[in-house]
Amino acid sequence: MKKVIVHSDGGARGNPGPAAIGVTIENESGAVEEFSEYLGEATNNIAEYTAVLRGLMLLKAKYGKDTVALQVDWKLDSELVVKQLLGEYKVKNPGLKELHQNIQDLRADFPHISFTHVRREFNKEADRLVNESLDANQS
Repeated sequence: MKKVIVHSDGGARGNPGPAAIGVTIENESGAVEEFSEYLGEATNNIAEYTAVLRGLMLLKAKYGKDTVALQVDWKLDSELVVKQLLGEYKVKNPGLKELHQNIQDLRADFPHISFTHVRREFNKEADRLVNESLDANQS
């Protein structure tokens, strides 16, 4: 079974404010792909959720039907998002419900996925991508 490690982060300067996401995908050989996207005006939580959604979409595009045999170790620094994705917390915010549902729908293609909360210092590369995207889009 192939294995990838994904780090994702989302952030907003102000809440809501200008927001961006960052995702890194490391394969078994250690090669890392990076992705970032400027979102415009959004909250921190919407950015965090969007980072997971875009990351899943990237993996689906890259691996296609092979995602069913892919071990995905996902790390992010939002404890709230991890607990909501694991079903430990309910998603009450209407703005997050659709993103949460879209993620859950995509998860069906990833039977071997885990989500782990990590401290911010262990998510530096994804955070760097968020800040680079925000800096590039601020006037």
